[in-house]
Amino acid sequence: MATINAFKMDGLGNDFIIIDRRENYINLTKEKIIELGSRTSIGFDQIIFIEKEKENSYPITIFNSDGGEISACGNGARCVAYLLGKNLNTKKIKLKTRNRILNARLVKDFHVMLEMGKPLLSFENIPLSKSMNPSNVILKINSKTYEDGFCVNVGNPHIIFFVDDCFKHDLKVIGPKIENHDLFPEKINVTFAQVIDKNNIIVNVWERGAGLTKACGTAACATAFAAFKNKLVFNEVNIKFKEGFLNIEIDESNNIFMTGPVSDIEIIKIDI
Repeated sequence: MATINAFKMDGLGNDFIIIDRRENYINLTKEKIIELGSRTSIGFDQIIFIEKEKENSYPITIFNSDGGEISACGNGARCVAYLLGKNLNTKKIKLKTRNRILNARLVKDFHVMLEMGKPLLSFENIPLSKSMNPSNVILKINSKTYEDGFCVNVGNPHIIFFVDDCFKHDLKVIGPKIENHDLFPEKINVTFAQVIDKNNIIVNVWERGAGLTKACGTAACATAFAAFKNKLVFNEVNIKFKEGFLNIEIDESNNIFMTGPVSDIEIIKIDI
């Protein structure tokens, strides 16, 4: 058994293990990721590997705590950008996920802005399993009908329901049922959102492969975009989680910008 150095960080309680593979390739099996991700072990929502620089960007590989690989993690990307920014003594970092380039900027102490790019809105790109209007999805779960679901892909797929009280809905029960619904061939992240005013939304999030999380960056982006398109909020809005908020701004070209805090960097040791 070998011992390696890794980093533990979080964004608003959404927590990550980060492993730097720029110099030494370190591989973890799915079983090992699940073991480490358990809250009886180190515990994390996602584990992220930093790869060797390529074409002036740093590829990142992301896995949920259930061992499944995913394409995007907004808060995790902000944490990686902060880590690399401090390591390389720069304010600007370019990251590459499986499906997009993310430009990040360290804007002040422990705050990072991430350009998430444009959302994908067609049913094929979200993806949904059949042709339909992605901004008006109706699901029947446990004999209850959920209407006006807004589906969007911001690097990974999301569905958002706007409700009067986002915590009245038990996501421990309905979250996994929606996540694994037949309509979503790649599963889906689930958000129940409560609009407070034109500048503020409270959310309750179920992440595919991770379950209930304290915060989710891509869910914040998806929720802000859905609310803006439904004319519920302005193009700049605060998405509030249990431990703080992320500021989301949408420009005239539908590019999404996310700004928020990250934790300090904790160096830990992992037995692999």
